[in-house]
Amino acid sequence: MARDYPSFVGLLHDTYGDLTFMRVGTERAYDVFDPAMVRAALVDQADHLIRWERGIEIFEQTFGQSVLVTEGATWQRQRRMLMPGFAPRRVQGYAELMTAAARTVLDDLVPSVQREAQLDAAALMTRLTMDVILRALFSQPDRGESGDAARATQLLSHCAMREMFWPVTLPDWLPLPGKRDKRWGLRTLRGLVHRHIAQRRAMPPDVAPQDDLLAMLLAVSDDESGQCLSDTELHDQCMTLFQAGHETSATALTWWSWLMAVHPQAQQRARDELHVVLGERDPEAASVPDLDWLGASLKEAMRLYPPVGGLLSRRVVKPLRLGEWTLPDGALLRITPWVIQRDARWFPEPEAFRPERFVATAEPPPRGAWMPFGTGPRVCIGQHFAMLEMTLVAALLLQRYELLTVPGEAPPEPELNVTMRPSKPLHLRLRRRNAG
Repeated sequence: MARDYPSFVGLLHDTYGDLTFMRVGTERAYDVFDPAMVRAALVDQADHLIRWERGIEIFEQTFGQSVLVTEGATWQRQRRMLMPGFAPRRVQGYAELMTAAARTVLDDLVPSVQREAQLDAAALMTRLTMDVILRALFSQPDRGESGDAARATQLLSHCAMREMFWPVTLPDWLPLPGKRDKRWGLRTLRGLVHRHIAQRRAMPPDVAPQDDLLAMLLAVSDDESGQCLSDTELHDQCMTLFQAGHETSATALTWWSWLMAVHPQAQQRARDELHVVLGERDPEAASVPDLDWLGASLKEAMRLYPPVGGLLSRRVVKPLRLGEWTLPDGALLRITPWVIQRDARWFPEPEAFRPERFVATAEPPPRGAWMPFGTGPRVCIGQHFAMLEMTLVAALLLQRYELLTVPGEAPPEPELNVTMRPSKPLHLRLRRRNAG
């Protein structure tokens, strides 16, 4: 399981069907692969489940007591307070800063004297999405922070995945392999968030930005209790929004860019659509609904390579009825999008990249068969933000460059470390479209 979790779970499904049972030490673990059962658990009987305790112990080390970690009344209060900041209409207001961030990076990727350049797709997308979230959260563009922050994010992701398979987390001060990197990663990300919050608090009220996510977090109060976020809660929520606000989008865009390079006809169709809808204009929020094929290509990329491909684990706290079976109190429920989204029953030719599955006129897959943002009450609060960001970045990239593979380079192998990233640097060639 630790060596290759997605393949292990895929083998369970192939061998035993849509609901499997296994013992892992003292755990009674069930894997669910049927979309109807997934929705029965995560939507219809969500109050029968809590997050898997071991996973929460790991994530709490980075995200504190944020909305990603908390349960019960605390989670409900935090979610209620954060939701207005991620409503679709509010998210559309971030479109201009998203395009500004993308233009800043994309316009200078290939020097004007060159026709094309080779680069690491994951590094590019991380830089892009990190600039976006820094602007959306703190009203600050990337000022040299993204390199260390990106490295810290990946180090902590590797540490988290490794520790998931340990029964306990040993103290971080111990001189053990990986502990030094983990301390540095936590110190780097906490320091970044702390600096930005301190800078904002030092600003006069009439000078401080009023429309970013940090301003929303500072001003928000619970309608029921009237309480604002405490200083600790403010820091933890900012840490979560910073991490979740760039890492999953960067991962999805990395796989999308490679798939479009491998499928030039799909890439050209997206570019033709951009020409019809936008002409020479940059994309904006109002144009996104008309970019049907581009949006479908992003959704298909997230089907094949869901950013969070596994580890949607829950503890059963009340007996859970799934079809003809009842999962007992105390059981561990595991849901793996990587396997569900590659099931030929819901997606014919599941290994093929076919964006037409998700165009507006297509028959939608069964509910629960495609869930890169999760589902149920704990569905990703930032899903509208992520889709808008990815669509705008993808549009701007295709308007400027042709995506090409590197001759002789092997296809990337996915590696699950909380997010599903390529195991090695994924190199692509970007060719200027206005080159002679």
